[in-house]
Amino acid sequence: MAQGSTALKRLADRFSRMPGIGRKTAQRMAYYIISLPKEESAALAQAILDASEKVRRCSVCCDLTEEEICPICADGRRDHGTICVVEQPQDLLAIERTREFRGVYHVLHGAISPLDGIGPEQITVKELMARIAAGGVKEVIMATDSDTEGETTALYLSRLIKPFAVKVTRLAYGIPVGSDLQYADEVTLSRAMEGRRDM
Repeated sequence: MAQGSTALKRLADRFSRMPGIGRKTAQRMAYYIISLPKEESAALAQAILDASEKVRRCSVCCDLTEEEICPICADGRRDHGTICVVEQPQDLLAIERTREFRGVYHVLHGAISPLDGIGPEQITVKELMARIAAGGVKEVIMATDSDTEGETTALYLSRLIKPFAVKVTRLAYGIPVGSDLQYADEVTLSRAMEGRRDM
């Protein structure tokens, strides 16, 4: 990093706080931004501000959207009686790419991880339970990751849901244990959805 370039160091520091971005990658990103023409860097800054101001959580499923209710929840052709529970918005996108699932979603925005100080209160469990309590839900599909946190979250939620007499299923994984759902290919996800099992 250039000597005395405090602004450049600050920019690299901001990038390094992003998930999966190491120090060297953050430095490369900072240098790239600085090399852009001023109008390009201004457009990037504006896009970040716009996203930060306009994107919010859907009032139904908690996915990210610019509307009060996201397009999937607003779509009357979807099966609103089948809810697929995912950890992150990226997981929802991965399942949508398969074009196999016609139900709706619930985005938790994380998984239960006591070691990281994340309990049910830090994710959208309360919102999911309110949807189920309102009635009309026939099946909840647990599509959380196959790592320890994802399995713990799925088990915790299935126990909460059971008293409502709603069918709870888990994706059948052709995905290596410990891997993230968002990185699975469409064929694997389609088969996992088709072969889901009761919990």
